[in-house]
Amino acid sequence: MPDILAEALAIPGLGFLALAAFVSGLVRGFAGFGTALVFLPVAAQFLPPFQAILVLTFMDIFGPLPILRRAWPAVEKGDLWRLVLATALMLPIGLGVLSFVAQEVFRFAVSGLALLMLAILAGGLRYGGTVTRPMVFGIGGAAGFLGGVAGLPGPPVILFYMARPLSTAVIRATTLYYLFAFDLLVILGMGAFGRWEGTAAVLGLALALPAMAGNALGGWLFRPAYERVYRGVAYGVIALSALSGLPIWG
Repeated sequence: MPDILAEALAIPGLGFLALAAFVSGLVRGFAGFGTALVFLPVAAQFLPPFQAILVLTFMDIFGPLPILRRAWPAVEKGDLWRLVLATALMLPIGLGVLSFVAQEVFRFAVSGLALLMLAILAGGLRYGGTVTRPMVFGIGGAAGFLGGVAGLPGPPVILFYMARPLSTAVIRATTLYYLFAFDLLVILGMGAFGRWEGTAAVLGLALALPAMAGNALGGWLFRPAYERVYRGVAYGVIALSALSGLPIWG
């Protein structure tokens, strides 16, 4: 363990990664979203694709643990299993594609998806049709593929699953459990592809500390009356992170 810890702490850009972890937690704390959208474009500048996703996964997996039990009664169990099963089928395909993706292409993909998602969120765009139960399976598959190839399973879930005719509490609880299950599937998938790295796991666990500190500070700073201000700040931070991640600055 001391050797692995030393390797993790010797990774180039550690200070930037710690700052990105803290800021991503801060944004999530006062805006309710944005961890991957803020952290991953920065991580992709310093880490290979598989390592960047694995670090994010270990950094983020412990965050929801305190509220999982409380959220379980509100979960739409049928939807959850459809999402998770479809993700489990498509995630290996995404990870397989990622095996052939160069780091610069990965950086373009991550930053491009983050900017696209930002434009959609800022524009208030959502799918306006009816999302049926069979469509939920397709949403899970799309999220699994995007999560495997770019570490961003959120866009299909946000854009389409949230159009389900369910209460906000049910949507939030089901999404919370789905993303937790996704993290577990990523860890298993990385192992199946021989990409599981102790150094990345240790680094992710270490970065969980500034991420949790950011979450706590963001939650403390949040005031419902200023929700639009917080959302605007979150959009600005996501844009800055995504633009910094583009491999066009030399």
